[in-house]
Amino acid sequence: MSQIAELLPTPGANNAGRAARTEIRAGRHRGDTAGLAPGYVQANLAIVPADWAVEFAAFCQRNPKPCPLLDMSAPGEAGLPRLGADIDLRTDLPRYRVFRDGELVDEVAEIGDLWRDDFVAFALGCSYSFEEALVADGLDVRHLRLGRGVPMYVTDRPTLAAGRFSGPLVVSMRPFKPAEAIRAILVTGRFPAVHGAPVHFGDPAALGIADLGLTDYGGPMPLEADDVPLFWACGVTPQAALARARPPLAITHSPGHMLVTDRLNTELAAA
Repeated sequence: MSQIAELLPTPGANNAGRAARTEIRAGRHRGDTAGLAPGYVQANLAIVPADWAVEFAAFCQRNPKPCPLLDMSAPGEAGLPRLGADIDLRTDLPRYRVFRDGELVDEVAEIGDLWRDDFVAFALGCSYSFEEALVADGLDVRHLRLGRGVPMYVTDRPTLAAGRFSGPLVVSMRPFKPAEAIRAILVTGRFPAVHGAPVHFGDPAALGIADLGLTDYGGPMPLEADDVPLFWACGVTPQAALARARPPLAITHSPGHMLVTDRLNTELAAA
């Protein structure tokens, strides 16, 4: 069990997080979850067979910036009751990715027909959670204002390997004016459970990104002349590790299509 989940209070039954999951479960919301259920923690998802779970947990522990572990399930458990009393991981994300032997073979709206008794699910912190704090501080989170998904890039920075899991760091990018960039670094640094402060700002070439207009996930973001790009470790990083490790079957969220929990973002702020 995640130490973070142990310390948080029991989630309530009536909240915007649960309401968002109800809409998703009913098929009425299949899009990006950015800005959905303001105030509530969103999580990246990774599901692996039990005989891969110990190594994947070690990978998360060695790479806490891109893989901040909020909670993990027991084998075969399709819920995460410490994050939401009625969560059903088979139906409660708008879209899932299915990997077989490391290859992305499908994107689906539900995974009930794929569920196995040996599956272990991992909920990882998501930058959508700290975006609320950025907005509350008066900062312009441009992709939210424009109604777009956040741009994401595969970098040339390696993660720390754990058993069969390794791969490149994936980052998300948000542009800010110079003075706002300093504030954004300070604000997000208070949220280590959801990626924390940026891993880099400024020249994207230092991360091996040749062109910000060519995203690996999400859409491109228009930049203005005095913008400073800030790069945060991203929860899509485990998907790159899963692709390299090649488990026979693994399931993740589709980028931008997160698990909305019953937890409050304020609960994850560092003291």
